Amino acid sequence: MSRQTFSTDKAPSAIGAYSQAVRAGDTVYLSGAIPLLPETMELVSNDVRAQVVQVFDNLEAVCTAAGGSFDQVVKLTVYLTDLADFPLVNEVMAERFNEPFPARAAIGVASLPRNVAVEVEGVMFLG
Repeated sequence: MSRQTFSTDKAPSAIGAYSQAVRAGDTVYLSGAIPLLPETMELVSNDVRAQVVQVFDNLEAVCTAAGGSFDQVVKLTVYLTDLADFPLVNEVMAERFNEPFPARAAIGVASLPRNVAVEVEGVMFLG
């Protein structure tokens, strides 16, 4: 099976030894996106809703670079440092995704890279 990696300057560059996305066959695995501005690599805001919006902006940019869109995302995993912020994720997802919505899991964690409030990773199917 062939494997291809993707990156875009429209999303924050990788902070470590990983790719923004990897395609294996018709499946694209999207690395966790955090709410950094691609231009500065700085946190978009301390406001959690702004962080959620930026995470999905970054994730969408990687989807596009990999030849797909949010309509092809089949699975998301959301990591939150406070599960009380989960309604914000639902609001933003309802604005950004069309039905049928992707499968999703939400996980409360003690901390995330750069002390952000949210990180989202996903799987996109291009077949």
